[in-house]
Amino acid sequence: MGSDVCFKELVRKYYSELGVKEWKRLVKDPYHRLEFDTTMYFLKKYLPKKGLILDAGGGPGRYTIELAKMGYNVVLLDLTPKLLEIARKKIRKARVQSMVKQIIEGSIDDLSMFKDNMFDAVLCLGGALSHIVVKERREKAIDELVKVAKKNAPIFISVIGRLAALIGGLVNFPERIKLNYFQKIRDTGNYYGEYGFAPCYFYLLEELEESLRKRKLQILEIVGLEGLATWHRRELNRLFKKYPESWKVWWETHLKTCTHPSVAGTSEHFMVICRKL
Repeated sequence: MGSDVCFKELVRKYYSELGVKEWKRLVKDPYHRLEFDTTMYFLKKYLPKKGLILDAGGGPGRYTIELAKMGYNVVLLDLTPKLLEIARKKIRKARVQSMVKQIIEGSIDDLSMFKDNMFDAVLCLGGALSHIVVKERREKAIDELVKVAKKNAPIFISVIGRLAALIGGLVNFPERIKLNYFQKIRDTGNYYGEYGFAPCYFYLLEELEESLRKRKLQILEIVGLEGLATWHRRELNRLFKKYPESWKVWWETHLKTCTHPSVAGTSEHFMVICRKL
């Protein structure tokens, strides 16, 4: 196992190389849009009508821009300069510079540049928390996200699910199941970046719930962002393209089922929405 600094550099390197592909990821096809559209659905449900929002680990700014278009003031923070460079260009192109108050290079486990109780809502989406492999730093990051949120502010945290990662091994990389890294994910949740993806901690749903409850946060909702469609990319994309009326019913079905704990726990990404008391 490497050091926290080593893992952080590997994450930065991975997303620097990914570059604009990370900007495109959430809208590249109907399957990937599920994560984005479901997240936006629940942001709209729980965000205050106005205010200052922290998009922590927000990468190239996809959510920052959407929130700015909705009239929110937003601060974007991310670890990777390359992604922030893309964000600046996209923010200018969207003409929402006046709503994006700061763009900051930094890590979610150190938000000391912000005042306590500063933000009306805090976002940590897309698995930014999962990319902190060392448990103590992960717990510190949750403390930091809570600290900078105002009292009664909603906090949205999405992570990458462990059960879905195991299913993903079966679906996508069956030849690798025999390797030690698969068993390491299964038994500990830890992945150190050996096979292409950035270092990651794959969460069990109950782990994240417990981390948030022990901080006396009120859990409002738990959401499986891909839900029942997890790892059914080909089938979902075909549904969207060939059967538009059935797609409408599937989206409705997704929203009705994605908050079921069994569905959330096996989703590729799941989000916990909580409130600071």
